[in-house]
Amino acid sequence: MSKPNFAPLKLFITGPTYIRDDVKEAALLPEFGHRDAENDLRMVPIRENLRKLAGAGDTYEPVLFLGSGSSAMEASIRSLVADGETLLNVSVGAFGDHYYNIAVANGKKAENLKFDYGQPIDMDVLEKKLAELKPEVVSFTHNETSTGVMNDMKAVCALIRKYDAMPLVDGVSIFGGADIDLANSGAAMYVTATQKSLALSAGFGIGFVSKEAEEKAATVTNKGHACDINRQLEKAHKNQTLTTPNGTLVNQMWYQLDRIVNEEGIENRFARHTDMRGMVEAWVKGLDGFDMFAAEGYRSPTLSTVVCPQGVTVAQLKQQVKENLRAKGYLMDPGYGKLNAALEAEGRRVIIRIGHMGDITPDMLSDYLAALELELKKL
Repeated sequence: MSKPNFAPLKLFITGPTYIRDDVKEAALLPEFGHRDAENDLRMVPIRENLRKLAGAGDTYEPVLFLGSGSSAMEASIRSLVADGETLLNVSVGAFGDHYYNIAVANGKKAENLKFDYGQPIDMDVLEKKLAELKPEVVSFTHNETSTGVMNDMKAVCALIRKYDAMPLVDGVSIFGGADIDLANSGAAMYVTATQKSLALSAGFGIGFVSKEAEEKAATVTNKGHACDINRQLEKAHKNQTLTTPNGTLVNQMWYQLDRIVNEEGIENRFARHTDMRGMVEAWVKGLDGFDMFAAEGYRSPTLSTVVCPQGVTVAQLKQQVKENLRAKGYLMDPGYGKLNAALEAEGRRVIIRIGHMGDITPDMLSDYLAALELELKKL
């Protein structure tokens, strides 16, 4: 069999993300039985380190869902929105719509409250909608991957609780890159995944399930099998997965989480992400005609979205900037496709995204920004 010419690219997209060589090598650790004592050697520290990274304490039970963040999101919908109940989804971008689309696909009664691209949740508008609709469950995105907007999770959860609704939070692109202080967040269930700020391959959705959510799920019917969080919790309490996991990814996850918690240090990791956001902000200030897309105070520490000057086209970003950077060994993100198409159709300035999550370092980011700047100045 002839070998394809796979390019060794440094990924500065918003997921999947760069994986360190030592994390890749951890895939070669021995295979194991997922119902054997060898499983505990991996899964006990994985779940303990997930709790530490989330600041969850004993308040939430970590569950690994086979699949992706979407798998864990669907489980939260199937298990926590009962027949006859209303879900309000609050969206600030394309990925914010995802929770709503999952709910509709599962036959749930749902409404989608949308805010303009690049804007955070408007609390006054949300409060009016909560008072009007009186939903039993509210879902929203902590960190919007399409726009680089980070919502104030605690404030949003507190407002939802004020109206006696249950908050479900999508934290897929921020978990592992920022202090979410989950124990004090107010979320009933927090959902994330392996392939973003944890700097692992895709393969697991991760759900942090509160006791409140566990108790409600026990009263909900038609939850399916893999989407039944009570079934999942039965195995999670034994430090297992419901069905056979990707053992290679478990080995890598065991290694990576131990390295994050005990080598890099959680606070150092979060500070590194904050520093890289500041690097992009400073870089943008030095470029004529470029601006940050998200408002100050609501900018993600894991990815940045930058507005290009008027006249720059999506075609230029994809065919010129992206391909020139590919030749230099980088995979560039020319902006979320649906968002840029909408902006271009409205005559608005298009955007690019810069992923600085997971194990990207400030030195790596500095080199990339220098290469990116050279290409952007050619436009």
